[in-house]
Amino acid sequence: MQYTERDAEMFRRTAAAIEAEIGKVIVGQRALIRQTLITLLAGGNALLEGVPGLAKTTLIRTLSEAVDCQFSRIQFTPDLMPADIIGTTIIAEDEQGQKEFRFQRGPIFSNLVLADEINRATPKTQSALLEAMQEHTVSVARTSYKLEEPFFVLATQNPLEMEGTYPLPEAQLDRFFFKINVPFPSPQELVEIAQRTTGTDQAKPQKVINGATLIQLQQMARSVPVATHVLSYAARIISATHPDSPLAPEQVKRYVSYGSSPRGMQALILAGKIAALLDGRTNVAFRDLREMATPTLRHRIILSFEGQAEGVNSESIVNSILESIKEEA
Repeated sequence: MQYTERDAEMFRRTAAAIEAEIGKVIVGQRALIRQTLITLLAGGNALLEGVPGLAKTTLIRTLSEAVDCQFSRIQFTPDLMPADIIGTTIIAEDEQGQKEFRFQRGPIFSNLVLADEINRATPKTQSALLEAMQEHTVSVARTSYKLEEPFFVLATQNPLEMEGTYPLPEAQLDRFFFKINVPFPSPQELVEIAQRTTGTDQAKPQKVINGATLIQLQQMARSVPVATHVLSYAARIISATHPDSPLAPEQVKRYVSYGSSPRGMQALILAGKIAALLDGRTNVAFRDLREMATPTLRHRIILSFEGQAEGVNSESIVNSILESIKEEA
């Protein structure tokens, strides 16, 4: 797909309009909103982590109101079953009164699926999302159902040290394009939050784009060129996440058990393309990859027992990699 400067400007205006509509409801959190929007424009899935009450669910619901597509919300609980997500086969009667088996679709059959508090469900239930997140299909018995595009899973989770949570399996974490940490608001932002939410006037986001236009923006983002030396830089970053790689810094060799999969490389490049477009450029620069490295890789780096015992976090690992990998033209 070839696009013009006019198309690129339309991309930026549309993204800015979505951010503005979200900003009517969400106070501050510019990095959070931008990273969630990048995930949407990439056609990926996002995992938002933070303590309860930080408007994670509100952000996703507001995003669904700015994008004109089908939305569904699934509240994950320990007793939630896979059939509650993908649906189940029921016995129904047709017009002639004959009984037949019929598949009753679950809430996964939407364009934007909010998986709220995803880590409160058991691993068996979490596994029901794996096929949908990666292949955009749902298999029931011997039948495979194609999910309508665009399709996204935007999930929220509480920190694992909170009561009643289950760690997500590595295979599921890897299917999230970004893992986005939700920070606590500043005192000034808390004041504005109180002013917006305790009065009589409630902001209502307006529809900005529909699903068809969103797919066009996704295709435009994928057509942004990436120079060979920039691709090589991204590949060195991904390789350096593995402790057995000669590119790995000392902190990775000491504290990391497993590094990023090739999905991390794909996500890093695609996020860099969108970051370039949002910055008014039509080619990817080194700074785009550095900016997108942390949300792309923080959930794809699995710490060793020693790293966990010493309280090392994945963000510091990513920073050490970015410091050790040099840019080469």
